Amino acid sequence: MFQAPKRNRRQRNSGFSLIELLIVIAIILIILAVALPKLTSARRYAQEMAATKAITTIHTAETQYYSQYGQYATALPQLGPPASGAPGPNGAELIDRDLASGEKGNFKFVLQQTPTGYALTVAPTAFGTSGTHTYFSDQSMSIHVHSGQEPATVNDPLLGESQQQQQQQQSAPTPAPAP
Repeated sequence: MFQAPKRNRRQRNSGFSLIELLIVIAIILIILAVALPKLTSARRYAQEMAATKAITTIHTAETQYYSQYGQYATALPQLGPPASGAPGPNGAELIDRDLASGEKGNFKFVLQQTPTGYALTVAPTAFGTSGTHTYFSDQSMSIHVHSGQEPATVNDPLLGESQQQQQQQQSAPTPAPAP
């Protein structure tokens, strides 16, 4: 009876062949190709939601600042922690240092004084990567969103509302008063 040498039998059974490894690598790459865009999209969405929450935080801080000092803050550092000493009009300690610096969560926040109060514009620091929307808000506390790189304005739709819904509301006839 003829037996193959043990050495040859071991070589055939040990390890994976190159083809098997290439197939496994190809399967892993296909899974990554499907999952990575969804992960990136979810991350971008989370950053945009964090930016809208920061806008509401600024609104709350502005309301508190107004009740304490009789006017709205004209710059974000006024809402943040004081440079030194106790809180005051130049550092009311109403928002955290990151947000007071004007940049948080890959978004840039710009607060400006207006004749009627304040205007807040928010844009991603790297459009497309950290966000695909820009935001505008003011003392009315409504948040307007623009889908694109251009800064959002008061004419853009409100957050959660489509452009068509806003146009329908603006063009809808007002009901006549009852006699």
